[in-house]
Amino acid sequence: MSGTQDRPPRRVPYAREGAPPLEVVEYTDPLCPWAWGSEPTFRRLRAALADRAHWRRAYAILFGDDDDPPPDPAAETAWYAGHLADIGAYTGAPRALRLSRVAASSWPASLAARAAESQGPEIAGRVLRRLRESVFVLGEPADTEALALRSVRGVPGLDSVRLARDAASAGVRESVHADRAEARRPIPEVLSVREESPHPGEAKETPGGELRYALPTLLFRTRTERLVVPGWRPYEAYAAAVDELCPGLLAEAAPLAPDRALERYRSLTEPERLVLAEGAWPPPHAVRVDTAQGPLWLHPDDAQHHSAVRQ
Repeated sequence: MSGTQDRPPRRVPYAREGAPPLEVVEYTDPLCPWAWGSEPTFRRLRAALADRAHWRRAYAILFGDDDDPPPDPAAETAWYAGHLADIGAYTGAPRALRLSRVAASSWPASLAARAAESQGPEIAGRVLRRLRESVFVLGEPADTEALALRSVRGVPGLDSVRLARDAASAGVRESVHADRAEARRPIPEVLSVREESPHPGEAKETPGGELRYALPTLLFRTRTERLVVPGWRPYEAYAAAVDELCPGLLAEAAPLAPDRALERYRSLTEPERLVLAEGAWPPPHAVRVDTAQGPLWLHPDDAQHHSAVRQ
């Protein structure tokens, strides 16, 4: 993490008229295991920032359409399942009882996630959450258009017809293409990272020889300065970045009562409910979904249409 008083950002500084004083850019992918494991921290951070910051997600496309198919898909899947187990040992996030395959492409999920943003931040957050759960809870990655749309079926408040239309539009594809390109222009601060972390966040080389941000990476920007916090980090690292750029902006949100937390977030992992809720758990109406690493707790309205409950 480092400031930029002595060198300007590559991109135009964040300075939208009438915007909050801080922009947070989250470089992510719906199918990224480290991003999935970072959700307790990011949910806590978003609650502490509320509407005092502009939070933008940039979809980096972890699995590209042009990636070479594995010579032995079964062996590749077995290796990747072990990789997810190793990551889960650090993050504590749920992982599927059985992984059907390694995702063939991040494009369908990323297009659906971007398309959902036109229906408001709450709907967009719920859609992205379902897309993440497709691989890390169900073991069936949303790597085709049909699977992406099926995985978000029944999200309360979602106009699924509009989502399908928007996800297939040229404008949404162009927007995600711009995200992908942006993620492959990492700032100098992440080219060499020395941190005590299982995922320190140094920029990654892609199969095509480009560099991209490690996922997840948060870039914090004001009109004049920036700080970057890449990789797997504790909440305190992100809070310190906000405090350095905008002292007093962060207002730690008190944990919610269990029923209110489930109403607010709709889907909670064990690591999430430990930082977002306080009180006797689970609430009586919570629907439990067991995984290979702890339960997922669903609001009953969401559980009615969730694939994990229908199986």
